Amino acid sequence: MPEQERLPDVRTTAQAWESLFRAQVAVMRRLQALPEFRKLSIREYDVLFNLSRCPGGWTRLNELNEGLLISQPSLSRMVDRLEAKGMVRRRTAEQDQRGIEISLTDTGRELQRAIGREHVRHLHEMIAPALSAQEFGQLQTLTDKLRAGLKQGR
Repeated sequence: MPEQERLPDVRTTAQAWESLFRAQVAVMRRLQALPEFRKLSIREYDVLFNLSRCPGGWTRLNELNEGLLISQPSLSRMVDRLEAKGMVRRRTAEQDQRGIEISLTDTGRELQRAIGREHVRHLHEMIAPALSAQEFGQLQTLTDKLRAGLKQGR
């Protein structure tokens, strides 16, 4: 097996994961303190962001939950709160009358975009000085590869 294809040892895997996880925790703590997340929590924004990327604008709760780090019951309660705030709406699923689909309202879409613009600007200011453009490219390549490997069940 060529050198680049050999699996790492357990310690190397654990150290790399710990480093990735700690970097994410550090970034997330700073992001949560940003002014744009006074309007909505970062978790609520994440729901709106993921809804904004749904093809056709509608999705089932379980499909939405695949891209989030939140339990299904917690997501259901959050969607209830977002619906009460006028950010999302529900309808009976078109293909299965027993299911429920959700989407953004115009108000939710506008707020997601407004927060998103500030969020991306602040994120750039925060992390861009840490890595070069090439290193960010490598980071994206590696994290995309890691996610793809997990989807394949490796």
